[in-house]
Amino acid sequence: MRFLPVSLTTLLVELADLQETLALFASLEADPVPGIVDMVPAARTLMIRFRPGATTPEALARAVAMRDLSARIAPSDRRVEIPVRYDGEDLADVAELTGLSVAEVIRRHVESEFTVAFCGFAPGFGYLVGGDPALQVPRRQSPRTKIPAGAVALAGAFSGVYPQESPGGWQIIGVTPEKMWDLSRDPPALFQPGYRVRFHDLAKRAYAAASPAPSVIAAASTEESKGVSFTVLAAPMPALFQDAGRFGQTGQGVSSAGALDQGAFSAANRVVGNPTGATCLEITLGGFSVAVSGRTVIGITGAPCPIEIRDAEGRVQQAETYRPISLESGDTVTLGQAPKGMRSYLAVRGGFDVAPVLGSTSTDTLAIVGPDPVSRDAVLRVRADTVGLASVSLEEAPAFTHPAADEVVTLDVVMGPRSDWFTQAGIDTLSSQLFRMTPQSNRVGIRLSADIPLERKDKAELPSEGTATGAIQVPHSGQPVLFLADHPLTGGYPVIATVADYHLDLAGQIPVNAHIRFRPIAPFADIVPAKA
Repeated sequence: MRFLPVSLTTLLVELADLQETLALFASLEADPVPGIVDMVPAARTLMIRFRPGATTPEALARAVAMRDLSARIAPSDRRVEIPVRYDGEDLADVAELTGLSVAEVIRRHVESEFTVAFCGFAPGFGYLVGGDPALQVPRRQSPRTKIPAGAVALAGAFSGVYPQESPGGWQIIGVTPEKMWDLSRDPPALFQPGYRVRFHDLAKRAYAAASPAPSVIAAASTEESKGVSFTVLAAPMPALFQDAGRFGQTGQGVSSAGALDQGAFSAANRVVGNPTGATCLEITLGGFSVAVSGRTVIGITGAPCPIEIRDAEGRVQQAETYRPISLESGDTVTLGQAPKGMRSYLAVRGGFDVAPVLGSTSTDTLAIVGPDPVSRDAVLRVRADTVGLASVSLEEAPAFTHPAADEVVTLDVVMGPRSDWFTQAGIDTLSSQLFRMTPQSNRVGIRLSADIPLERKDKAELPSEGTATGAIQVPHSGQPVLFLADHPLTGGYPVIATVADYHLDLAGQIPVNAHIRFRPIAPFADIVPAKA
């Protein structure tokens, strides 16, 4: 085993092959090491997130290194049948790459029995192993920007099915009408680790689609109808419901999401006396306006935006961020554009009445999991339950000075886990030049631009492996992407460094066109297991 640093709370275990990875994953699930919070298995790595107060990277490495990897995972007794229309855009290319006829490619794919090794990339995307070795083909040289939902594809030793429309570089050999990700199912992902999978050819066997489950819309109770609510008057950019995050769903390929600035999110709840994990609205770039029905208290934190309160008689007063704001029925609240920062958090006393999805009210913009974005004319209900409420807080303040678009932001980074995939010049360039945040950035990640690309040692392909929030992933262009909360669980490009956990909130507040300087807190080095 090789132990590689990812962040201050995450490490990557590199193993010989997929079988060792799955054996280690099964061992740690059956007999957990104290302090482990989450694990993401991949092609030949296991990413482990841990609680720093409960263990250290060196102690964790020692405990993991002692595990027996000789055991093989018993296959599941659950088998899934996937109907395929074999007419994919890359079917002829796959035939050419393998030296087989198109008919032979289809026959070998249909006659293979696959196993779901792990899930990642997107919710419901299972990495399938066990296919015919003759069908192993490389990824496309140029990834497509749009692959249809249901695309059945090959890459290296894996086969897979894209659960939703997305970019991707796998070789498409067909399309299935089967729904791979469906929140009306339990669990939503059709593929679960360990499941056996067989494909069949729709040209030879008919497919009977399952009837969709009827949608049920719960009517609001009389009490809810009379409670406090907000009507959205303006939302230049849709606001998003967010909480602390969606945890425990990595087995289905779902990342944590959650508020990008966790400190501001928690402070907004303390301002109004809520439990710190209550649902808030995350508002990007201001311009958001709501009218209130009923008497309540709100708090707005994060980017220092101007706040205007207009009452039913038209009188206007200004309010402050990080302070409780009392509202009467008929009041209108408008957030102006903040001169610094990027995101504001609006909390209401009692919390927003939002149904959780997979245990969280966070909206994941990549996975499309969670409540719908909040746009104009939306009506937002406030919870009537007052259990757990505390006194409002008058002592909240920003944790840092918010950056402006013309400023340089310094982010501390942990070098690794793939720093050794880069030349010394590439490593030096990471910390010696400024990177501009481009307008193509979002909650998935900050797309960066710099004069000098980060230079890799070669163009070798990295087998998919887990990625952490804050990871600085470097595609072949050498222009990096800094992953934020909605990033995919796994990625196929090397990560040169990862933003230190204590600077993630700051990263979530960097505005477009600001510049970032990365500051390594230590040289890259493998983690050495602690001695007994």
